[in-house]
Amino acid sequence: MNRAAPDRLPPGDGKVNGGWRRPAGSLPQDVGLGQSVGMARVTADITVSADGYSSGPNQSKDDPLGEQGERLHEWMFAHAADHEDEIAAILEARAYIMGRNMFGPVRGEWTGDWQGWWGPEPPYHHPVFVLTHHPRESVEMLGGTTFHFVTDGPEAAMVRAREAAGDGDIAIAGGADTLNQFLALGLVDVLRLHVAPMTLGISEHREVVRVFDGVPARRLKPAHVRATPHVTHMTYELH
Repeated sequence: MNRAAPDRLPPGDGKVNGGWRRPAGSLPQDVGLGQSVGMARVTADITVSADGYSSGPNQSKDDPLGEQGERLHEWMFAHAADHEDEIAAILEARAYIMGRNMFGPVRGEWTGDWQGWWGPEPPYHHPVFVLTHHPRESVEMLGGTTFHFVTDGPEAAMVRAREAAGDGDIAIAGGADTLNQFLALGLVDVLRLHVAPMTLGISEHREVVRVFDGVPARRLKPAHVRATPHVTHMTYELH
């Protein structure tokens, strides 16, 4: 798969792994988690509508981004040549963390042989740690991607990602609920929001999580903005 223009990089979640949240300020003092000892960055990229949604409701095998969700990512799928730098930045990390619904539509205990949305060679080419409540053996794919399934929460996933990435960056690959957990824990250094020029208008679907839902108030430091007719890329530094 072409790493500069992945066919299906960003399937998202309406709500991924409820139950992992930890109260703000209660993060244990573990040097394996943060950046304070000179470690590489934790980045996060997510495409959202102007009303804050990264996916639509009713995710399924036929609708990996939920209803209307595909429209949010037209900048990546239909106009990749206009956003090569932003797409490349998404794939610069040496380890990734994602929620279970980002990985696939299977709910509850693992059944079948689901191996992700991206075909036999996913675009990540490095270890990917999937948050889940249900254990599963690691899945090794072509091109260097291996999906590891983490059942003991986001902090444990971050420690494992740190070990896998070495001095490279770690990326929070989504969806919104997973990103919000890491934002609430203060574990994201660089947030890149890709805002599509549309609203989804799905507030009646309370099961669909928006970016920043449940995240304590904080100031964001603007670092870069670039707009095209298809999306506005906004980069914020959080540390």
